[in-house]
Amino acid sequence: MHHLLCGLAANPALPPELVDRLISVADDDIALHLAYRPDLGRAQAVALAERVEDSAVLLAYEGRLSAADVDPRIRPDAALALLDAGAGRPEWARLLAADPVRERREKLAACPGLRPDVVETLATDTDVRVVAELALWATPDLAARLAAHPHVAVRRAAACNEATPPAVLAALVTGAGLPAARHCLVCDRKEPPFVHGPECPEPDCDLLPGASCDGSHESAVRDVREAALRNPATPVEAVAGFVDHPAALVRWALATRQDLPGWAYARLASDPTPGVRADVAGNPGIDEALIRAMADDHDPAVRRGLAHHPRVPLDVLIRLARTTKLGVTLLPRVAACSSAEVEELAVSPDPAARMLVAHRRDLPAGTRDRLADDPDAKVVKALAPHPGLSEAQLRVMLDRHGVRVLAKVATNPDATPALLVDLVRHEPPVHKAFREVARHHAAPAAALLACLTDSRADDGVRPVAAGHPALPPRVVVELLADPDPQVVEAAAANPSLPPAVMSDALSGR
Repeated sequence: MHHLLCGLAANPALPPELVDRLISVADDDIALHLAYRPDLGRAQAVALAERVEDSAVLLAYEGRLSAADVDPRIRPDAALALLDAGAGRPEWARLLAADPVRERREKLAACPGLRPDVVETLATDTDVRVVAELALWATPDLAARLAAHPHVAVRRAAACNEATPPAVLAALVTGAGLPAARHCLVCDRKEPPFVHGPECPEPDCDLLPGASCDGSHESAVRDVREAALRNPATPVEAVAGFVDHPAALVRWALATRQDLPGWAYARLASDPTPGVRADVAGNPGIDEALIRAMADDHDPAVRRGLAHHPRVPLDVLIRLARTTKLGVTLLPRVAACSSAEVEELAVSPDPAARMLVAHRRDLPAGTRDRLADDPDAKVVKALAPHPGLSEAQLRVMLDRHGVRVLAKVATNPDATPALLVDLVRHEPPVHKAFREVARHHAAPAAALLACLTDSRADDGVRPVAAGHPALPPRVVVELLADPDPQVVEAAAANPSLPPAVMSDALSGR
């Protein structure tokens, strides 16, 4: 019954009076579905918040509750949500800055537009986690001040903050000009020297493996440096010299920066750590010469990074497509192709080139139709979801390439009901096709019934089909008694469910 009520709560066709009845019996799960209803009125939202306290936060974020509906003394979490969304009353922050629950003060520290007195209260909070959260979002002046905080956790947050002044970020990289830190998360918990092992026996320990402190807070200081190196506001002259640092994590922190000099990228491109090279490969800051030099890297992640580079030369991209699994996605460079480049790829004798451009969904009709007749199954598979293909063209694809393209044909937005029925009856069956048919907007009842009853469909298909509005109401009603609770919930959320049945289901809960 609980799954049925959750489904009803999400049903877009649920009459307003039944929404009210559901609110009166809602628990946390039902309230979650109700809160996302686009037709939920203000009075209903207030009633739901009173019924299920935890729903008030979500309702506030969804804009269903306003400041007039929330008392911060009674619902502090909802008040915080409104402050975070910029819809709360500024005076609430003074009250919440003194809240005994640390998590609330920490949440408040991330809210925009706090008054100066509230900021000062949070900056001197007794819990370092609150101060660190404040440093993460602080204005330049406050961030500069907190960068010299005695606790390393606060300094690390300032190092992540792009509003922290560049000179201060440079100091956080080296530590020069800053007073020595006195505390870190490790020595807060353990007497130094201490190294946190990978298999900690303490169930409530939140220290990361490898965290250590011998009195110099070494692992925490390293984290500050890495955060500052990643921060794009840190001056490049303060970071470039670290490309030869012996620690891989330090070098890795530089690999995604887009402002390094060419020589620095060249060093990182030959780094012994594959992850460093992979991040460099996808970095928009590298030039064509380095892209070409990296194209023969033995690591597939590096080659994938290059393939996703927005300015990879087309000839390099084609070469990468031959040797690297790039996934079923439109690559940035192909998306940016000019009309001439699109045609160049489409008529290429290399099927890898034709496959790349076949992932576009805005091809000229002539180009699209020519690729639909391509002899290579991978090209046709990439093209099959393209809008504008006729039923006859899709059937020719199936006749020529069979199961290799069938699931992708099922995703085509112009696939006809008759074709979708034939796809689920295909021999041999293609399991992925059932799921695509079950969610297709044009799927007819016959295809959906096959998705519900055919043993060849995997278990996850039935809930998808049960929620399809093209199912006959009689079938939807029958599915309310299905042994699979996911199917029951999906059927209860189906807008084809008759209102009288919705009412009866609520009455018999």
